[in-house]
This record gives sequence, C-alpha cells and structure tokens, in this order.
Amino acid sequence: MKIGIMQPYFFPYLGYWQLIKVVDKYVIYDDVNYIKNGWINRNFILLNGQKHLLTLPLDGASPFELINNTKIIQNEKVKLKLLRTLSNAYSKAPFYNEIYPIVEATIMHKSLNISEALIYSIRNIVEYLDLDTEIIISSEIKKKLELKAQDKVIDIVKYLEGDTYINAIGGQELYNRDDFKSDGIDLYFLKMNNISYQQLKNDFVPNLSIIDVLMFNSPEAVREMLDDYELI
Repeated sequence: MKIGIMQPYFFPYLGYWQLIKVVDKYVIYDDVNYIKNGWINRNFILLNGQKHLLTLPLDGASPFELINNTKIIQNEKVKLKLLRTLSNAYSKAPFYNEIYPIVEATIMHKSLNISEALIYSIRNIVEYLDLDTEIIISSEIKKKLELKAQDKVIDIVKYLEGDTYINAIGGQELYNRDDFKSDGIDLYFLKMNNISYQQLKNDFVPNLSIIDVLMFNSPEAVREMLDDYELI
C-alpha cells in the first residue's frame, strides 16, 4: 500500500499530481501549520508570456496557526479581479471552457476556511483527470498528536496500513530512509522529469500551476505527463 502526504496547495504544480497518481492513498495534510510565503494560497500562471503570481487573499495568516484554521478574505471584488486576470491569461487556450469553471468554483468558494476550498479544488481535478487514488483528510483520521515531523508521518502511514511512503523530491532533507525502514516502511522520493508542452505561440515557461497544464492539454495528455517521473 503506497501512501502520499502533502499539505493542500493552491492549484499546485504538475509534480503534486504525479504524487497523487502514483500512490494508493493520498493524505491532504490540513492540520499542520500554515507555511508563510509558500504555495498554500498562491501560484504562478502564464500571463502575456511571463510568470504571473495569482494570490488568494487570506485573513491574518500565521505560521503559528493550522492550515485548517486559516481564513480566506471573502471579498467578491478581489475574487472577481483574480478571475478577470485568469480569463485574460487563458481565454484563447484550447481547454479554457473546461478548466475556467473549476478554478472559478475554488476562488468563489463560500467557505472561510482555506483548507476546505483547496480540498474542494483537489477533488475536482482528481475527478476531471479520472484518477482513482483515495483522498483522505488528515484532520479526519486518528493520530498521535504528541508526535512531530517525521514521526507523525510514519504514524499516519502505519495507521493507513501502508508499507511504502512516497514524498516529493524536496522531502529528501526532511525524512530519513533508515528511520522509515525500521518501522517496515520503504521510503521513496518522486522527481518530476523535464516536461514541456505548447503554450499557444509562447516560448515554454516551466514550473507553473496545474492551471496552465490543464488549460493547454487534454485530460489524456495530462495523464501521460503524470507518469513522467523518477522514484529515487
């Protein structure tokens, strides 16, 4: 049983979805601290051939607060401005009509809780791409709350009866393979290969939000991209 665990992010990059596809159960880690200047409420899109940061405004976000206690500012004017930017960026993209409503539903989500809006978007894209991974919400499962960092992750994997834990490549600095092995768990890191695709007539700009990938590629093409990685 392969397990993946990651925080909920705002339409994260392609590698996030590769991780979802490769595991059997994917835990959205919503009950850990908010990461300031991270990707929980923002990501890059392509606007006029350049990277442009799209940011969902938050109310007093703090690294001392859990993600699932972090609030969205429910300002319709600000949200509509974000959607106008998105429309200006992608109205000519081949899959705009399919993807714009998914992004709109997340940005206009009525919940004050950022994690609820992000979980909603993740489930919508999983459904759009026809992925069969089971999505689990961390705050809804039993955990040993006294545990921290790596020990907490190992406990979740064991609770879900996993024998393999796969993390994004950046986790190499956080997790020790021998520690996982001592608990009967194989540890791997997923490294996305170099992937490019046509972005209208622009030179390719990498490392953008999944929004960009979905706007320019069919679900079938995206699923092929999701298999283009290495496990280290």
